[in-house]
Amino acid sequence: MRELLRRNIAELVPYKCARNDFSGVASVYLDANENWQGFAEGKGENRYPDPLCTKLRKEVERVMDLPYANTVIGNGSDELIDNLIRMFCEPREDHVLLMPPTYGAYRVFADINDVKSDLVPLDSSFQIDFPVLEEFLREEKNHRSSGRCKLLFVCSPNNPTGNAFPLSDIERVLSLFDGITVVDEAYFDFNDKGSVVSLLSRYPNLVVLRTLSKSWALAGARIGILVASEELCQVMRSMKYPYNVSYPAQALALRDLLLYPAIYKGTKDILMERKRMETVLPSIPCVRKMWPTNANFFLVEVEDADSIYHFLMKRGIIVRNRTNEYHCKNCLRVTVGSREENDKLVSALKEWKR
Repeated sequence: MRELLRRNIAELVPYKCARNDFSGVASVYLDANENWQGFAEGKGENRYPDPLCTKLRKEVERVMDLPYANTVIGNGSDELIDNLIRMFCEPREDHVLLMPPTYGAYRVFADINDVKSDLVPLDSSFQIDFPVLEEFLREEKNHRSSGRCKLLFVCSPNNPTGNAFPLSDIERVLSLFDGITVVDEAYFDFNDKGSVVSLLSRYPNLVVLRTLSKSWALAGARIGILVASEELCQVMRSMKYPYNVSYPAQALALRDLLLYPAIYKGTKDILMERKRMETVLPSIPCVRKMWPTNANFFLVEVEDADSIYHFLMKRGIIVRNRTNEYHCKNCLRVTVGSREENDKLVSALKEWKR
């Protein structure tokens, strides 16, 4: 990892905030220039939040079985993705590798950091195209000069296609790529294929991303979780914003983690509704194909994605039009909503005529 890090990050002397210097409990806090009054209804909003998310990470370990020493909490997974690119990639020199169609933010954050994105598209069945990937990695290794491909992003279950890659495929990628492989498991809780976290002890070049935005229903709180080697986590903590996760966000996350039985039941309810929609949607005349999914959404091929997207929008039903993505011509991405929401979608689709 030290070889892959940008030199300025490897040599960084991190900023020490007041809550880094003292993390215990005291009766009088006069160290951080806070307002002692506290006007909010709750307790604690007038104080800076724990920069290490200590309580939250301990609860994440207890409930989600993600080791405390191997986690970093981010302001959503987006912050963690951006930090990984800044940690490892020299602007205008290094590259990241993407396998579209995939989550669009990877490329956006690479562009923001002036880092080139190399593309090895998935095959037409939305599987990793290993012959093309192996050829690309051979060529990349043979033609390195000042820069190199530092990060490879894999979204599993993949967005927008919904399919999860077998652990054996992820392990094959890890064995082929000599940079950092980042596996984004945002939709892990809807998938029964197992987590790549199980591979961490054997592959120090693996980083796993989780989130509380999906099955935990906390999209508004912005809680992302990075799981990686202790060394990588220590570097990430040294260069992230000092108070990157707000006090209210940490409190909401702790509340939901304590309610995990209800959360797990909610996930089962979504899976039951997903199973129902797998039967209902293919029977609608304008639906040509539904791709198998391991997530809380479907990729649906329809007769005319642009027309149907606007038809639904006029009826107050919003889906994502993915027709311009690789291998996604005339495809809509449809989230599994409540039974009532899904029934409205089905009724509207039945009304559509070319």
